[in-house]
Amino acid sequence: MNRLAIVLAAIAGILAGALGYSLFSQPGQETDIAAVRAIAEQVYEERSALAAAAPQKMDTAAIDPAVLNPMIEQFLLNDPKVLQRVSTALEETLRAEEAVRSETALSEFHDQIFNAPGQVVLGNPDGDVTLVEFFDYNCGYCRAALPDMAALLAEDPNLKIVLKEFPILSNESIDAARIAVLVGESDANYWDFHSALFTSRGKVDKAMALAAAQDLGLSPVELELQMGEPRVAQTIQASYEIAQALGITGTPTYIIGNEIIPGAIGADELRARIADMRACGKTRCS
Repeated sequence: MNRLAIVLAAIAGILAGALGYSLFSQPGQETDIAAVRAIAEQVYEERSALAAAAPQKMDTAAIDPAVLNPMIEQFLLNDPKVLQRVSTALEETLRAEEAVRSETALSEFHDQIFNAPGQVVLGNPDGDVTLVEFFDYNCGYCRAALPDMAALLAEDPNLKIVLKEFPILSNESIDAARIAVLVGESDANYWDFHSALFTSRGKVDKAMALAAAQDLGLSPVELELQMGEPRVAQTIQASYEIAQALGITGTPTYIIGNEIIPGAIGADELRARIADMRACGKTRCS
């Protein structure tokens, strides 16, 4: 084992204890070797004088970890910001890797995301920008974001909005989503149904969804009979599959062009991204 390898091994052990589970032990994430290597090289340079001053060439294979580890620990204590730099480098690396994975998944699932048959489309079906929202009817943040969607629909005649049923919070959410799929297949005004559920009081469930559909002239008896049909389940399952591929785990989550946007970011941020899409074909123009 060469000197750099020994230093790498030792510093990795120390950093693991210093940074804790959240940085080095998260499932599915690997240590930022490049960042650790850079620190190790810095340690090596500062300690190289020890080897040069030795009467004979140092046998790095025989270095005692009990000697080396305190040296590295002292280095970190002398410059605690090293840990911050490692954390930042790791976050940047993971963010870049996630961006690559998201871009690949967006490409693979493009038609299912933007052009799936039977999906709910609001606004202009031929709009020059498409905004996709994954939502759950029992999501408080989705409820709070409803006015944002309403404002965009009212003010932007060239915006296409695609709504993806993504019930992840409860069985009641799943029942409501099943009814919503059927409402979306009908000639009823889906936006009125959508708004009614998000402006209602209490948990949204099957009864509430059936009542909202009935207010639009649909038969609650027929809807309840149809809500268990395979095609309804498949529509919702398609949202789950897309979400899994894209790493979507919460609601609301938006997709605009090449960007996956988690959380209710507000109408102004959505407007800015839509404007950039029109200007340069990306949600953030450089």
